[in-house]
Amino acid sequence: VQLMESGGGLVQPGGSLRLSCATSGVTFRRYTMSWFRRPPGKESEFVAGIRASGGHAYYADSVKDRFTISRDSGKTTLFLQMDNLNPEDTAVYYCAADSSLILSQLRVPDAYDYWGRGTQVTVSS
Repeated sequence: VQLMESGGGLVQPGGSLRLSCATSGVTFRRYTMSWFRRPPGKESEFVAGIRASGGHAYYADSVKDRFTISRDSGKTTLFLQMDNLNPEDTAVYYCAADSSLILSQLRVPDAYDYWGRGTQVTVSS
């Protein structure tokens, strides 16, 4: 399994970015896919995730109604649409995958077996 993020960059407050996670070796119907982020000087935190079964999406309270997670099964690509960004969203964003998570593990970084290298998102004026 390989994951590669792209789409990060510098954006002004209130702006938008769309992150992509290209995958290989992943079948979306079998793998839970999530986005995490690591703000400067802080621990990794869950952002959003899509479960393998049913495709239901889950979000951190801090990004709900601003971020949208989606997946393109045909291209095996995971996306994170980020709108109305603010400086607190500045972080390195990672996509993660696992084929054996239960719901209670969704927001736990250590529960995921596969990670990308991350893409930097900086929100600043």
